[in-house]
Amino acid sequence: MGLSKWLHPLTAQKTEDGTYDPSPFTLALGTSTKTSYIAQNYETKYTGNKPILVACTDDGRMKMKNDKVFNTGNHPIEMFLPMLHFRDAGFTFDIATVSGGPVVLEMWAYPTKDEHVKSLHESVQSMMEKPKKLADIESLDGYAAIFIPGGHGAMVNLPESVELGRLLHEAHDKGLPTVTLCHGPAALLATKAGEKEFAYGGYKSVCFTDKTDGTTPSFGYLPGQMPWKCQEALETQGIEIVNTSETGATNVDRELITGDSPNAAQNLGVVAAPILVEFHAE
Repeated sequence: MGLSKWLHPLTAQKTEDGTYDPSPFTLALGTSTKTSYIAQNYETKYTGNKPILVACTDDGRMKMKNDKVFNTGNHPIEMFLPMLHFRDAGFTFDIATVSGGPVVLEMWAYPTKDEHVKSLHESVQSMMEKPKKLADIESLDGYAAIFIPGGHGAMVNLPESVELGRLLHEAHDKGLPTVTLCHGPAALLATKAGEKEFAYGGYKSVCFTDKTDGTTPSFGYLPGQMPWKCQEALETQGIEIVNTSETGATNVDRELITGDSPNAAQNLGVVAAPILVEFHAE
């Protein structure tokens, strides 16, 4: 079994449950045992008691156009690295999913030797296993911001969630900081769920590009072409995607703070944390 795995280094690997993990080539070049986390000295920190609402996916199965199912979820670096900076700036967290089911992570991308990530993960693990249900959050009055981690899993059920859309409309109306990265911006499409008007028309954002997504099946990151295109769907609704590749870039447009890829996780945390602190300054 181990030999057959390495005979096909550019082919997505079928797991025991029939889903597909990325190829050995992708795992070797595209994942890391440690993150790029560098702690910052935040001279001014948040001293309030409002947590950041972390809206995660509880569905890690993405059916591709060829009907193969990609084993996805929230990317652990895209989730925990920005959260490390939010924590360092004085914030705590409240975690929620669509169904109230456990948060699903892309464990094949977990930075297994990063003690910072492992410690933070351990501190929020009980919330991840038993998160709140988005429908049970009546308003954002008690929250400091919304953070939507990336990973292809953010495209599975979050974009169709009427309840997430309701909360994002509220955040938009209040100018409450909304932070997301990579494929996480797909969740912004939830604002049009239930025949509502999309909240972010005319905004600028970065995200993981369709061009790159389209190439990944050729080296086995994805087991087939995407069921739909993140960038295209956002642009169709009137968001201007300002990046053409993934360079670790971030973008701030009003309350919306975005990063383009896992490589942006460190930069996004550094950029966003002070903005969140300043938003809540008395």
